[in-house]
Amino acid sequence: MNTAQPRPRRLLGVLSGLFAALLVLAAAPGAAPAAHAQSKPFHWAADSSADVPYTFHDLKDQNKLTGFEYDLMQELSRHMGAPLDFINNDWDGLIPGLQRGLYDMVICGIEMTDEHAEGIDFSIPYYVTSERLVVRRKGKQFTTLADLEGHKVGTIKDTQAERMLTNNTKISLSTYDEETDAFMDLVNGRTDAILIDGPIAKYYGDTNPDLHIVSEPIGRVQYGIAFAKGQNTELRERVNAALQVMQQDGSLHHILTRWDLWTPEMAQLTNDHTQPNVTPAAWNNYVAELQGKGGLRVKLERYAGFVPQLVRAAGLTLLVSLCAMVVAVALGLGLALLRLYGPRPLAWLAATYVEIVRGTPLLIQVLFIFYGLPEFGISMSPFVAGVVSLGLNYAAYEAENYRAGLQSVAHGQMEAALALNMTHPQALRYVLVPQAFRLVMPVMTNDFISLLKDSSLVSVITLTELTQTYIRLSSAYFDYFGTGLMVGAAYLLLGLPFVRLARLAEKRLAMPHTRRR
Repeated sequence: MNTAQPRPRRLLGVLSGLFAALLVLAAAPGAAPAAHAQSKPFHWAADSSADVPYTFHDLKDQNKLTGFEYDLMQELSRHMGAPLDFINNDWDGLIPGLQRGLYDMVICGIEMTDEHAEGIDFSIPYYVTSERLVVRRKGKQFTTLADLEGHKVGTIKDTQAERMLTNNTKISLSTYDEETDAFMDLVNGRTDAILIDGPIAKYYGDTNPDLHIVSEPIGRVQYGIAFAKGQNTELRERVNAALQVMQQDGSLHHILTRWDLWTPEMAQLTNDHTQPNVTPAAWNNYVAELQGKGGLRVKLERYAGFVPQLVRAAGLTLLVSLCAMVVAVALGLGLALLRLYGPRPLAWLAATYVEIVRGTPLLIQVLFIFYGLPEFGISMSPFVAGVVSLGLNYAAYEAENYRAGLQSVAHGQMEAALALNMTHPQALRYVLVPQAFRLVMPVMTNDFISLLKDSSLVSVITLTELTQTYIRLSSAYFDYFGTGLMVGAAYLLLGLPFVRLARLAEKRLAMPHTRRR
């Protein structure tokens, strides 16, 4: 019998080498020389995917960040005399990332409430505003919260507006993760009104010809820069001192006026009732870019500008997926062999692992690995955490595929191998596993395509892949259709070559009598 290394094993070896090389490349940019440790800047985080007018990507240049909070942090850096570097994170991951120590502070329109103060520390307020009602121009006009009774109202989850609406049981409440989703539902008639913070109402409501803001300001909302509870006390004091100077020297007033966000509440907070000779240039530029251009040609030019960003996001998606699939294939095969041929205790552990992983959501596993494990001293970079979480999850499914493939191989194959004086490990390595690999190749292809799509979940741990890029681009221009087609095409183009490669591999690995002539 030919005992040369079978093709499946050589393929697994090549993929393992690729996986190791990719991990080295991914880790390299994060390494910092010890000589620069003392000049390490402070890091601040926000969710820039759909966060107008706080911190968001400039409509004219998607590679550039802008927003009134972004400008505030640049001014704060100058007043503190210290560099402040930006880190993007998904909204739901901002505070867990702060508590884990991924960055030093968070500024993202976080309301200073008693509930939030239980888990984080705040700076002094840097902005004060109110809640505003937004309705359709051709719909029913509301003036008070009492007018909303019997109607469906939308707002952002975990906000003061949500708590205000929840107190009235006669109001049907819809909560959203993204502002754009709330306003799209209002435009499409799925809700009757939106109660939301003043800056969001202005930049999403006043810029939409179908909507407008009604009623007087409702309540009072204060924003503060968030710090991990009980930590970074010295940094928080430096930030507070710089903010106080910015209030006194008018630099904060200047920034808010540029964005047309200076409010009576801010005048009261800072005791600054002056009217500086500053035009709302940032607001005017945003409105002009959002509304001043139209037509098919402009959209096509915009879509062409999206291509480099989609290519980068697709590269990260593919890199994470390939590395995760290598982990899934290797670990899945080991689990399958343990379940079928290992000692009873190890077989039981392998079966338990498969059932636990398949019985829990992948998103929970991603968050647990990235945010939960550091409590036990196991800390991973976002890339490695994404690869590990996807790999461990899909290993459970691959294990069942391989177990089914191994059980499908005729029992006589093992007996024949043993009759040729092979040991059990040799029989598995050279006889059973290669045949099982042929059987499960189509299923492995389907699993990889599924993993490719499930890689969108790693966006919650700061990795900007295709789905996160889609959310950012579509929400920036309120264009879900064209941008969605581009992102869908990107996923399709990523998956099709692997389908073709799988078919070629099936033909090469097929038994001679099953090949098509």
